[in-house]
Amino acid sequence: MSPSDVTDNVLAALAGNQGVVNVVVLRTASRNPAGDVLEFDVITAEANAALATLRSFQLDQRGSVAMQPGDIYLSAKAAALEGREPPAANVAPIWEEAEARIRSLGAYPPSWHVLLVIAGLIAAVGILTNSQILIVAAMVVGPEYGAIINVSLGWNEHDPSRRRAGTRALVIGFALAIAASVVFGLVIRALDLQPRAFEAGVRPVSSLINTPNVYSVVVACLAGVVGVVSLTEARANTLIGVFVSVTTIPAAADIGVSAAFGSWSEARGSLIQLLLNVSILVVIGAIGLTAQRRIWRRLSRPAT
Repeated sequence: MSPSDVTDNVLAALAGNQGVVNVVVLRTASRNPAGDVLEFDVITAEANAALATLRSFQLDQRGSVAMQPGDIYLSAKAAALEGREPPAANVAPIWEEAEARIRSLGAYPPSWHVLLVIAGLIAAVGILTNSQILIVAAMVVGPEYGAIINVSLGWNEHDPSRRRAGTRALVIGFALAIAASVVFGLVIRALDLQPRAFEAGVRPVSSLINTPNVYSVVVACLAGVVGVVSLTEARANTLIGVFVSVTTIPAAADIGVSAAFGSWSEARGSLIQLLLNVSILVVIGAIGLTAQRRIWRRLSRPAT
């Protein structure tokens, strides 16, 4: 949607982008906001430049911009244009789309906190029963990575409000998950329902969580890289691997369970594990977003 007073200038600017084809102009077709409707196809290699053009005319503020991927198309002209681009440019991320994908994970309704609490309780059961399957299930259920990567995006874009919102969600969410795990552990202890192996100190799952070491750092760093790549390139299956690679919600649950049973050294170790993993993911996320842009910009540069 383009205000009529800038439409001609927008069209002239788009004409300078060799990747823009099939331009359609519907004069005064838009009512809210009032103006013209522009439709065009653009090859992937030139999509970021086309979106930058639309932003330069403030169409995202004065009008509206919507994108829709074309998975299948029949166009000899577009195919010829793609053939002239470096191969990497045709699969490069569209950054507006990638950032919108990350921002969509930055909503924290009550259900977000409920899911984090449920994930914490699942992990608490896994810790008590030494069930690695339940620990993995808790990692998949927990939505915390959305807040973590939004904090990274806030640092990357110098957006304090996004950083504050993500940090607040993480602090409140993990606090609720820890509190729920404490209550759950106290109830289990009061009713004498704890497994005898756990009571006897046989806690391999808990020990793995509450003893951070160099391998914890390595895994968190690698998971952070995978998380950035999977979100910028829309690899949903790979993102699930991030959820099951990093000890965040299990660490929160172990803090609560250990506190409920008076195991304060284990609770302290889990707290260090939680802070370590979240901090690494945030830092790697912020660095990774910047690095991704630079790497793809270099790979997409035409050969001289």
